Amino acid sequence: MIAKSIEEMLLKKQTGFLIPADRVATLQATNPLTHAFMLLTKVRYSKIPVLDTASHLTGLLTMPMITESMLGLEELSFDPIAEMTVQDVMQTDFDTIKVTDDMDLTLHLLVDNPFLPVVDEKNIFQGILTRREMMKAFNYVAHNIEQEYEVVAKEATEKN
Repeated sequence: MIAKSIEEMLLKKQTGFLIPADRVATLQATNPLTHAFMLLTKVRYSKIPVLDTASHLTGLLTMPMITESMLGLEELSFDPIAEMTVQDVMQTDFDTIKVTDDMDLTLHLLVDNPFLPVVDEKNIFQGILTRREMMKAFNYVAHNIEQEYEVVAKEATEKN
C-alpha cells in the first residue's frame, strides 16, 4: 500500500496523468491493415489503442504485429496485409485500468507497460495513462515531500 502522504501528493498531479481519448491516436477494429501501417508509421507510437464503432476498447496494435503479417519465407510483401483488417492481428489480451482504480494497481501495471488504456465501467475508452506522466508526478513528490511533510527516519523516532 502506498504511504498516504505520497498518495496525496501524487493525486495533486492526477489531472496531468490522463491523456484524454480525443488527444490519442486510435484505430477502428475494421480499419484496413494498410491504413494502420501508415498511421503507426506517421505518429511513431509504439502501440495504439483499437476501438469499435461505439468507442469500446477492443485491442492494441503495434507495428511488429503488422510486419509479422508481411513476412514471407524469402521476402517482405505488402500483399498479405492488403486484404486484412486491424482486428485480424491486434492484441486482445492486455492490461487496462478504470478511472476508479486505485493508485497501487496503476503503479503495479505501469512497471510492465509504457502506457495503460483507461476505460469506464462500460469499457468505453477514456484515454491513456503513461509511465512518463507518472514518473513526472513522482519527480514532483521526490522534490517536494519535505516541503509539505515532516519526514523523520523511523529509527530516530523509535530511539526517543
